[in-house]
Parts: sequence; C-alpha cells; structure tokens
Amino acid sequence: MSDTVTVDPLEAGREAYARRAWPEAYRLLLEADGEGRLDPEDLEALAKSAWWIGLATESIAAFERAYGLHLERGNRSMAAMMALTLRREYGAKLAGSVAQAWLHRAEHLLDGESEAVAHGYLEIARRELDFDRGDIDGALAHLDRAMEIASRLDDADLPVWVAISRAEVLGTSGRLEEAFGLMEGAAAVAVGGELGPFTTGAVFCAVMSVCRETADYRRGSEWADVSKRWCERQDITGFPGICRVHRAEFLRLTGAWADAASEAERASEELQRFHPAAAGGAFHELGEVRLRMGDLEGAEEAFGQARALGTEPQPGKALLLVARGRTDAAAASIKGSLEEITWHKLARARLLPAQAEIAKALGDLPSAEAAAAELEVISEEFGTAAIRAAAAHASGLAALLREDAAEAIQRFRDARRLWREIDAPYEAAISTVLLAEARSVAGETEAATLELEAARATFERLGAAPDLTRTDALLTGPATPSGSREVRTFMFTDIVGSTALVEAIGDEAWHDLLHWHDDALRRCLKENKGEEVHRTGDGFFVAFPDARTALACAAMIQRTLAEHRRVHGFAPQVRIGLHAAEATRAAGDYEGAGVHTAARIGALAEGGEVLASVETLEGIDDVMLGASREVTLKGLAKPVQVVPVDWRQAG
Repeated sequence: MSDTVTVDPLEAGREAYARRAWPEAYRLLLEADGEGRLDPEDLEALAKSAWWIGLATESIAAFERAYGLHLERGNRSMAAMMALTLRREYGAKLAGSVAQAWLHRAEHLLDGESEAVAHGYLEIARRELDFDRGDIDGALAHLDRAMEIASRLDDADLPVWVAISRAEVLGTSGRLEEAFGLMEGAAAVAVGGELGPFTTGAVFCAVMSVCRETADYRRGSEWADVSKRWCERQDITGFPGICRVHRAEFLRLTGAWADAASEAERASEELQRFHPAAAGGAFHELGEVRLRMGDLEGAEEAFGQARALGTEPQPGKALLLVARGRTDAAAASIKGSLEEITWHKLARARLLPAQAEIAKALGDLPSAEAAAAELEVISEEFGTAAIRAAAAHASGLAALLREDAAEAIQRFRDARRLWREIDAPYEAAISTVLLAEARSVAGETEAATLELEAARATFERLGAAPDLTRTDALLTGPATPSGSREVRTFMFTDIVGSTALVEAIGDEAWHDLLHWHDDALRRCLKENKGEEVHRTGDGFFVAFPDARTALACAAMIQRTLAEHRRVHGFAPQVRIGLHAAEATRAAGDYEGAGVHTAARIGALAEGGEVLASVETLEGIDDVMLGASREVTLKGLAKPVQVVPVDWRQAG
C-alpha cells in the first residue's frame, strides 16, 4: 500500500490564495487551469496571484477569461467588475483607448441591473474622469453616489475606496484637514488587517500620494515607513515598486540621495512591465536625484525614459536645461508645462519654483513676480510648510531682481527656516546661498561669507557636486568685491542652427567642429581683452571694459569665421549681440537687467550678424551701421533700439 498523498492543485491553489501565498497559489492554479478546471472565481484568483508576483500580462489574460466566463453564465454584475478591473490594468499599461472601452463595457453591463458593488466602483471610475478634467464638483457627486451604494451593501472594501478617492479630491481642493482625516481613518483600517490585500496596498499608496500632492513630506515619510514594512511582509514582486516611487521622493527631500536613487532604480526595474505608468514616475525621480548630484548625462537618460513612459519629468527637465546653459529653452519648457496645467494648483506649485529660478537667471522680473505671487496664493490656501517655503523662496528671487536686498534677506530666511522644519537640507542650503547673495548686495560681506560656508558644508555632505563647485567659486572668487556694480559691454555669441547641424554631420564631427569654434573665438577674446564669463550652450558670455574693444572683438570673430569659410569651405554661422550696461559683479559672474538685455539682443541677431543696442555705440563714429529698429525684449518693460553693425568695416 502506497503512502503517497495526491495533492489536488485546485484545492491546494485555493488554500494558498486564501493565505496570500501568491507564488504558490499562481503555480497551483495554473496547473489546475491546464486541466480545464477553473471557474470564474478561480480565474480571478489566478489573475490576482499573477498580479501580486508582477506578471501583468498573465494577470490581464486571466481577468479577461474570468470576464468571459461570468458573462457566459449570465452574471453581468461580476462581469462588470472584471471590466472595471481591466480598465484599471490597461490604464496602467498606458493603453488608454482600451481602458476606455472596458469602462464603456462595464457601464453597458450594469445598465438596468439590480444595485451591486460594481455600481459603486463604476462611480469611482467616473470620478477619476471628472477629476482629470478638473471638475471637482462632478467628481465629488460621483463619490456621494458611491458612498450611498456602499451604505446599502455589505462590502468592507468599497467604503474605503470611496474614502481615499474623496481624500484625493479634497486634498487637491485645499480641504486638507478633511482629506487627511479620511485618509488616516482608511489607513488605520488597513493597518488592522480588515481589508483585502489590494485595497490595503492601495490605501498606503493613496496616503503617500496625497502627502506628495500636498507637499506634506513629513507625514508622507511616516507612511512610507509603514508601507515598506507591510510590503516586506507580503510575498509579492510588482506592487512594492509603486510604493518605492513615493519613498524615493521623500528620501530625496530629506537628503538621503543614495537611498533615494536605489529605491527609484529598483522601482523602475519592478514596474516597467508591471505598471509602465508608475515606472515613468520612478525614472523621473531617479533623474531628479542624478541632477542634484551632477550626473547630467544620467539625469537626461532617466528623464528620457520617463517621457517614453508617459511621464513629463518636470521641473527636472527644465532645470537640466539650465544646468546645460540653455536657460531660454528652460524658460520655454517650464512655461509650456504650466500652460498645460491650469486647474491643478498643487501640480502648478511643483513647477512654479523652477519658473521663478529660471526667471531670476534670465533677469525676467515679471515672470519671477508672477510665479511668486501665485505661489503665495497657493500657500495661503494649502498651508503646508513645503509650499510656504517655496513661496518665500520665489518671493526672495523676485526681490533680488528688484534689487530690494532687505526684502530678499527676509524672504530667504523665511524659506530656509521652513525647509529646516521639514528636514529638507538641500532646499535649505539653496535658500542659504541666495541669502548670501542678498546679504552681499546689502554690503554684509562677512555675513554673506558665513552663509556660504554653511551652505557649502551641506552640499559637501549631500554630494551635491554642482552646487559645491558654484559655492566654492563664490567663496574663492576674484578680488573684485561680490555685489559691486560695474559698467561693462557684454557680448553673447551663439551658433545658429546647431541642432540641425549636429543631425547633419553626426556627434563626432560636431564635437571636433565645436572644439575648433571654441579655440577660434577664445583667441579673438584674448586679443581684445575680453573676459570669458561662462559658456552659454554653443556660445560664450563675455564682458569687455568698453564698447570699442567689444566691437573690435565681434568684428574679428566674424572675419575669422568668414576667412575659414572662404579657405576651407565651411564654418558655422555665429550671431553676436552687444550691450553696454551697469551690472552686479558676483564671484566671476555678472547679474542684472543689462546682462539679460545683451542676451536677448544676441538671440535676435541673424547668423553672421553683429547686433548692438544703439546706446552702446554712442560716441563711436567710425563704424558702418544698418537701419536701426525698435524691439521689445522678453522680461523688459521698455523697448530697445538695436542696429546691425557692418563688421567688415569695423575694428
């Protein structure tokens, strides 16, 4: 007599599913499925088991079969539940049209049916559509109906889904106390083990999502720890990646960048097949960390992967352009993103600080003031420390552009205090650097140095290489006192059509051409006493002691390029803008409206042209000029008269 015990894979699979042993349940139920023994409920269990171990494609296939069997047996309500689930899963895979088709199918199946749990979940799905359109009242009305349905039915999960959905809507509307009351009540039920596993995980993700949306990072960090412990107790693969994205952001804010990068990388690996939409968020977060650490190539790669997965990686994308010296492109990038987000105040609050930073770099006072004013309004409505800190910081930037040092000092001190309250060391250090700039403008040189030294220590500890380099330059800059006002003639050069040129000749040839261009221009700068301030993408920002030497240098550059073109057949077309003005000297850099006027004039020039403001050429009579014209320059209230210079006769 044999002692062998035959295990029924179907019964064993059901038992494993009941105790949430997902890999075991999937293996056994798949075996039973091969024998053709699964009913619709078993197929649903197979689908959910596959989902928990990260097999998204297999999960969807099983859900679709469960849908078909429910429909075949006349259970329209359960078929609608499967349709709503498939809507969610196809949405996660960025198949929006397919997701919408499943929603319509669920609506059709439930039309005329007796009230069931599926009707409640249908209202939640409709809520998402209204919310995405910015229809807050419509979204809340759907949730009211869902809660009415839940009150008449015996389903523990449905009221919790309604609560977390309502919390998201209320949080976005500024009703934070109500939102967190609902969210934390749902989370307490989830922690107590009273809900299904998917609902439990969704609650944790929803809590962190609302914390992230409302910039309540301290509360979000607390729930990130809770969700991490819960995920570690589960035998699951894909789902933790969704939580890791939120944890990565909270870790980045608190300065744990290595841990943040690790979490984001793991999340991106776990989610690319399982949940591509969430994987886009993981790559976005990874790019933000790399950008702060100075890995510009790595940041660009991560942002590119985020975009490919449907996530617009802002504000990181715009700030990367700034880091590469393409400030005008950065301004256009952030402006475009803000124009796409009109109603979502919290989403705008994440972008407006970058707009203010870029506006300050461009000397664009109206844009800086507009960003600061909108952030102030949002901070008054939502009141979280992070948004108030961002608003104070943006107001400080606008004050610097107005040259109101006293106001700038106060606002940057407010921002730093608030960032420190939520343990955000990097943001606090950035505010400290700008506080140092404001103190320098006010003549408080010693106090400015102390601020810079404090910020430098933070950047060094965090591994913020670019900021550390900039701070070192501020601390060890040239003997010219920081904050002094000097009159210079500023030149901006730029290669016209560089993007098309790179595509035409290839990266390697472009690198060689750019190297030749840089050497040729630097020889001209040196011969004419030009001070190379810094690179600007494919050109240079240069300061000259007077307009005549600047004009001589511009003419030499264009003649050098023309001669190379005549002898060798090609040289890039370069445009040059000139403007004389008083500006603030700050550790090897120049700041002020005059600098930005020069940059804007340079951007107006044609290839092979030298364009100058008329006032710059006053007193220089021995040059041939074209027809002057009046132009309006972005960020400047008054129009400027500009004139092209015949460089063939100049110098």
